[in-house]
Amino acid sequence: MTGVVGALWMRGSISSGIYERSTIEALTEAVGRGARGELILRPAPELERLRREIQGFWFIVRDSQGREVTEGQAPAELTPLMKGLDTVESAVLRGNRGDDAPSLAIVQWIDTAAGRVQMLTGGQGRLLLHQVVAAFLPMLYLTLLIIGLMTVATFLVTPFVVQRALAGLGRVADEAKRIDITRSGTRLPAVGVPVEIVPLVNAVNGALARLDRGYEGHKRFLADAAHELRTPIAILTTRISALQPGPEKIRLLEDMTRLTVLTGQLLDLQRLDREQASFAPVDLVALAERSVLDLAPLAFTAGYEMSFEAETGEIRVDGDETALDRALMNLIQNAIDHGGRRGTIAVRVAKAGWIEVCDDGDGIPPDQREQIFEPFHRLRQGGRGAGLGLDLVRRIMGLHGGRVEVVAGSSAGACIRLIFPRQRSS
Repeated sequence: MTGVVGALWMRGSISSGIYERSTIEALTEAVGRGARGELILRPAPELERLRREIQGFWFIVRDSQGREVTEGQAPAELTPLMKGLDTVESAVLRGNRGDDAPSLAIVQWIDTAAGRVQMLTGGQGRLLLHQVVAAFLPMLYLTLLIIGLMTVATFLVTPFVVQRALAGLGRVADEAKRIDITRSGTRLPAVGVPVEIVPLVNAVNGALARLDRGYEGHKRFLADAAHELRTPIAILTTRISALQPGPEKIRLLEDMTRLTVLTGQLLDLQRLDREQASFAPVDLVALAERSVLDLAPLAFTAGYEMSFEAETGEIRVDGDETALDRALMNLIQNAIDHGGRRGTIAVRVAKAGWIEVCDDGDGIPPDQREQIFEPFHRLRQGGRGAGLGLDLVRRIMGLHGGRVEVVAGSSAGACIRLIFPRQRSS
């Protein structure tokens, strides 16, 4: 509101609280035509107010045909100018005291209900609130229009600008989702990201590089340790085998077998991390039968019976025979360690493409059937093994596009199944 008043003041429409166009606006509302086409003035409150407030109130309203309606006495200074004012579209006439003097008269052609007419009047009316509002509304509409256009532009343009600016950040997030301990050398891209984010990306890449170096050193240590352990384990096994038969010899042989299996698991983990599997046709029946024959003596010594069943004489899959042999051996060794030293360890091969190993032990609680495949997880505290065998089995089956899961067996014991992807018929 203050801005509107200030604008009118700067424009000269307001001077000392006087609004020069007061009479013009009042006449515009009041002027009309009579029955014979003459100009008339209809009753108007604003016009009445000006008559009361302005001493010597006067005006002349005339049309292009010379018809007019007047009131009061125009200043004598205007008499010489009246004929020349016909061609004047709009003017403010002042006295000889300069631009700061009150206006002598205002002349303006204006469209009214009576048509286009020329008005001459003095500019002495007081500024009223509704006049300020009327002057303010066009500026308000213009301001609202500008705000509306800016709002629309903001909603339309801002997402596009932000999306372009953050497109590189999206690629960084996608790459970050693929960071895994098994994928060394992963780095976040620094190209195309906002410059404010580049230091953070570089810091994360530096941390990833340090983690890679530490993990590689850890893996090298485990591989070297496993290799170094093989020789003393073989020597101990030979010496224990030379002992006199008895329960102590059996327990020592079982302990050495677990050490041998653990060493093999560590080496297998390194092999899976460092090498691509060598796939070739593998006969699951022959593989399972060979594993049973290799571990049967250990199972018999531990107090188990062993059984082997195959639904057909040959079931072929594509796979790495060394890795699959290790996976099945781990399952059988797991059954020997946790089967309770009683009952039968059964190995079955089905035409559907799976091998399962079942025992008659205490079984696996339902809430533990997923956790047992996590590395270093042991079902019972103080149990045998390091918790690597089933994790290794899971990784080997994942390498072959298959899976390992706990299934319901014929007894209450544990039953773990290796499930291979269906082979396309040739």
